[in-house]
Order: sequence, then C-alpha cells, then structure tokens
Amino acid sequence: MARQNAFARRLLDEQRARHTNNRKKVVIEREVQPTIDEQLVRLEEDIRKLKIEFDIFFNGASKRPPYDTKSRVESLVKRLGDERHFTYSQRYRYNTLVARYVALRDLWRRNVQDREEGRDPVAAARAQLGKGRVVNERERRASFVCADARADEATVRGLYDALVEAKKSCGEPVEDFSLAKFQKMIASKTDALKERLGCERVRYTVYTEGGRVSFKAKADE
Repeated sequence: MARQNAFARRLLDEQRARHTNNRKKVVIEREVQPTIDEQLVRLEEDIRKLKIEFDIFFNGASKRPPYDTKSRVESLVKRLGDERHFTYSQRYRYNTLVARYVALRDLWRRNVQDREEGRDPVAAARAQLGKGRVVNERERRASFVCADARADEATVRGLYDALVEAKKSCGEPVEDFSLAKFQKMIASKTDALKERLGCERVRYTVYTEGGRVSFKAKADE
C-alpha cells in the first residue's frame, strides 16, 4: 500500500510539473508576441524599405525586383487585416498604410510591366543620351474613387500621398500642403461634383507628364 501511495504521489507531482511548464510556455509565447502597435510600426517601416528597394531596382542598381520583401509586407498586411481587436486609431492607421501601399504597388506593377515590354523610361533615356536626344518620362497615373471624403479617410490619404509623391518627383514644394486642408478641399469638391454631375462617386486621377503634375476629377462610371 505504501509503495502504491508513493507511486501515486510521484505521478501527481509529474502532472503538476508538466502543467506548470505548460503555463510558463504560454506566458513566454504571449510575451514574445508583438503588440498591434508594434506590428503597425513594423508595417510602416517595411513599406518604406520596400519603396527604397524598388527605387534601387528601377534605377538599374539591382537586377531583380524585391519580391521577397514585397511578400513579407503583404503577409503582414493580411495578418493585420484579420485582426479583430483594433482600436479606432489603430484601424485608421492600418487603413492609411494599406492605402499607401496599394498605390505604390500599382505603380510598381505598371513600371515592371513597362520594363518587361521594353517601355522602361530610364533605360530608354540612357539609350538616347549618346544620340543627343531627350526622352520624356512616360506619364504615371494613380486613380482613386471617392464617395464620401469625410468618411473615407483611407482613400483621401492614399490620394494625398500619391499627389505628394508626384509633386516631389517634379520638384514642386509640399511644405504648405497639409493633409487636413487637402481633406477639406476634397470633401467640398466631391460634394459639388456629385451634385453637378449627378453621380454617386468621383474618380480622382493624379499623373505626371512633361515634368508637371496633373490632378483631375470626373464622375466615376
């Protein structure tokens, strides 16, 4: 009987030890798991790095597009998109980052396609330098559809970022070009166009041509 009791106590001690170790493991895993804010900071930084890597590729300093980095960014975008515990400010920041990334991704896709089809503006310009001719950069477009500029902050931010990028690329000043003023202008313009054109949504297009920025709006069909 004493031997059975000792065996039972030893078995119980082993079970308690395993339970304690499992609890410690769960605590450690929770401590290692980054917070939502940390993941948003990482997403913003990864998008910035990806833009730099694509710029290096399009300038001819890299032989292949940075698709590994792009896959990592998209995995993080998807993982955060499944997050159910966003605060309002976290959700706004996430939508803003995604809108910026989508605008950049579409631009990269078009530029890669141009290069594959032999319409790379950088390569064409280099090829013409020895002939004494100047080749204008092919126009780049970014379009955004807006129904309510006051509510759809992510779309307005994406449009703002695209316009700032275009202005910078053409050497235009952006110091006094604030997001708050831009959103008020877009909200007023969207309401006026919807009433005048009898449409429910307005399509805004940003593009550069001949070293100048164009910003146009029309009814979205």
